[in-house]
Amino acid sequence: MVTPHTKLVNLEMINTLTDGCPGCGRPFNLGDSVVMACGAWEGGPKYIHENEAVFDPRTSTYVERKCFEAGREPGL
Repeated sequence: MVTPHTKLVNLEMINTLTDGCPGCGRPFNLGDSVVMACGAWEGGPKYIHENEAVFDPRTSTYVERKCFEAGREPGL
């Protein structure tokens, strides 16, 4: 489902997101739903697959699912 926080991967994004999804390790495909999320990785928020993220109403941001479920604070 596309929300105001969600983007669909387009050709330009495919060319810049060459490392794949930091949340699950899978590559991005055209039309994938992605959100900008915080997680346990270095470097601040990154695009990850929407299904790998949880919206945290406390902070009004998306957090990587594994990080959110572990109750850890997202990495910077």
